[in-house]
Amino acid sequence: MQQKILVKVPMHCDKCRTKALKIAAAAHGVSKVSIEGADKDHIEVIGDGVDSVCLTRLLRKKLRSATIVKVEEVKEAKADKKEEKPTPPVQWISSASYCAPQCPSMYYGVVCEYPEPNNCSIM
Repeated sequence: MQQKILVKVPMHCDKCRTKALKIAAAAHGVSKVSIEGADKDHIEVIGDGVDSVCLTRLLRKKLRSATIVKVEEVKEAKADKKEEKPTPPVQWISSASYCAPQCPSMYYGVVCEYPEPNNCSIM
């Protein structure tokens, strides 16, 4: 569930705005952060599973004042969902050694051996 959180933070200089944006962007689940309002004193945060109370608490610690103005659910357009194609599943590569995608044992942690040892993609 995507939600949109609007927080009022008194920001009177560019340094304060940058600091507030960095704090909001570092919060868990945030996908978009922007500055809103006529006086540029509102931060709009859009994300999935963002804790508005935790976000406000972090902003209060660094900027001394923050107030939750509005929390609402973001409704996505149905036309966007029709155009999206399902993505193929991600193939994970073992960090210990490189296994080619056709190797069936790469999910079990077994190292695959190849006839040519110079196929290493890391070097």
